[in-house]
Amino acid sequence: MIILGAILLVIGLLAGISILTTIGGILLVIGLILTVLGAVGRPLGRKTYY
Repeated sequence: MIILGAILLVIGLLAGISILTTIGGILLVIGLILTVLGAVGRPLGRKTYY
């Protein structure tokens, strides 16, 4: 998701298409947040019962 966001962000900036820049930025931020939460060890999208 981070790579896709970065690609869309670059294409949007180079082509001057604002919607691609916006979508790319959102995907980049979401990907970074999910990566950080996954590295910390928080379960995402599933509940764990002990």
